[in-house]
Amino acid sequence: MRLSVALMLAALAVPAHGKEWSEARAPTPGPARVFGGPAAGCIAGAEALPTEGPGYQAVRVSRDRHWGHPTTVAFVKDMGARARASGFGDLYVGDLAQPRGGPMASLHGSHQNGLDVDIWFNLDPKPRLAPTEREDIAIVKLTTPDERTVDPARWRDAHARVLRMAADDPRVDRILVHFAIKRKLCETAGPDRAWLRKIRPWRGHNEHFHVRLVCPAGSPDCVQQAAPPPGDGCDATLDWWFLDADERRRRDAEAARAAPRVQTGPPRPKLPVQCAAVLRAP
Repeated sequence: MRLSVALMLAALAVPAHGKEWSEARAPTPGPARVFGGPAAGCIAGAEALPTEGPGYQAVRVSRDRHWGHPTTVAFVKDMGARARASGFGDLYVGDLAQPRGGPMASLHGSHQNGLDVDIWFNLDPKPRLAPTEREDIAIVKLTTPDERTVDPARWRDAHARVLRMAADDPRVDRILVHFAIKRKLCETAGPDRAWLRKIRPWRGHNEHFHVRLVCPAGSPDCVQQAAPPPGDGCDATLDWWFLDADERRRRDAEAARAAPRVQTGPPRPKLPVQCAAVLRAP
């Protein structure tokens, strides 16, 4: 996608909020191209995920957030097929991206460049529902109310199996789960632990897991997130998530005082200039 000088200058005014992006109801034509990263990006030539397929059903489709790079759509279809072959119920698939990616008006700071997808932890057998019947699906959280451990009444070995199934896919860069779920995996994974490196702790994510794919071929302007640190992630960096909020703030403040004062904070992500053309294309 080539940009004129005028359009590149106009890109400086591309809104970083979600209103205009959510009003774009169709993708741009042409081959799929990813621009930027998951929290500051967009996608041209996005592909729609069918509302259902073997082993999966898309939920809350009225949001119009089931668009992504063809690699992402293929990954979801493959996950559904593998889940069915493993005896799981249909996977409920939540948000991917908007038709042209970009910032969303609510809920997500990422999901902008067509390489993210949310998959719910509900692995129970379930009936095939019409899309309109999937707008208000009950959410089952796998953690206890204090969020310090998984709920033994709800956690199953199948949850670990589906996470490993996703992590073993070479298209996957990382998977975000609640930190209590990460700890459970650390405790039960056994000696084969290499896949745990892709499982990253985060807040929320106790009713679904968030899969992020690597930058695909043919998208040189895609910004790959820094690789997870070496190891399985079952160390003191995981313990930090379980600190009380006051203690966490105290430790963060101490670290900030000890760090060199190069800047007051990380720069706010800006959308790539190519996103001007993506947003404003016919």
